[in-house]
Amino acid sequence: MAIDHDTAAPAGNSIVSGAWLEAHLPDPTVRLIDVCSLADNSDYLKGHIPGALWWYWKAWCWHDSDREFITPELAAQHLGRIGVKPDDTLVFYGNPVQYGPYAAWTYMMAGHADVRILDGGRTKWIAEARPMTTVLPRLLPGTYSCQTADHSMRIGRDAVRAKLGQPGSVLLDVRSPEEYAGQRVMPPPDFDHGAERKGRIPGALHLHYQDILDEDDCYLDRDALLALFAKLNLHPQRSDEIIIYCRLSHRAALVWFAMRFLLGFENLKIYDGSWTEWGSIVGFPVEK
Repeated sequence: MAIDHDTAAPAGNSIVSGAWLEAHLPDPTVRLIDVCSLADNSDYLKGHIPGALWWYWKAWCWHDSDREFITPELAAQHLGRIGVKPDDTLVFYGNPVQYGPYAAWTYMMAGHADVRILDGGRTKWIAEARPMTTVLPRLLPGTYSCQTADHSMRIGRDAVRAKLGQPGSVLLDVRSPEEYAGQRVMPPPDFDHGAERKGRIPGALHLHYQDILDEDDCYLDRDALLALFAKLNLHPQRSDEIIIYCRLSHRAALVWFAMRFLLGFENLKIYDGSWTEWGSIVGFPVEK
């Protein structure tokens, strides 16, 4: 979509266009991160946006030993190691697209002030024939001061369970139709694994995350997005808390960015354990 980056609302500067990023590639305070779903940087080595660093999402977004997000202390170590300063702009893009918003959301929680995502990511950048390179960026390690964590945008399993059937909270499942219907625990056509049971959290509404994207992985325009959410009776003015989940929260993060920064929803949280956790806990309710 065409995002106006000179306006403060609704998107502000949290979602940037390819044109904006290309114009800012020479800026040393704009740091670009290529986030991959696999621990394999072959696509990155074949070509990446100039200046982009390659990250495997688990290594940079999760704690070293626990299935938990990085702490501000660990984030400071990571960012200092690659020479990022607390006032730098971090721009993330993913391979596939949802991994950029996931990493961005993670580092927002870890307290970095200026975090953005590239609309359309690698897909749109290549479609627009913007510059690519095989040159690896030079790293100048520095010291990054620890920031204050902000976990207001996430919610845990026990809190989600306590809200089931209660007024004031809405669950939004953004997985594939097959996952939502309880036919699979992974999106097709991948090998089906990741949770002990199939199904959905009881009462969850459904919106497939791909429905908010165009053929180049860009977000649809604001009116089209509003119409999609209106079909679910979800409006930016609605005061209910909206809890988004998927399988591991990558797709949820992509939807969260659209709802928060393009549409202006404010009372949003991601259940980051998502179906991988919920579908594997004995005694937690499941609906099909």
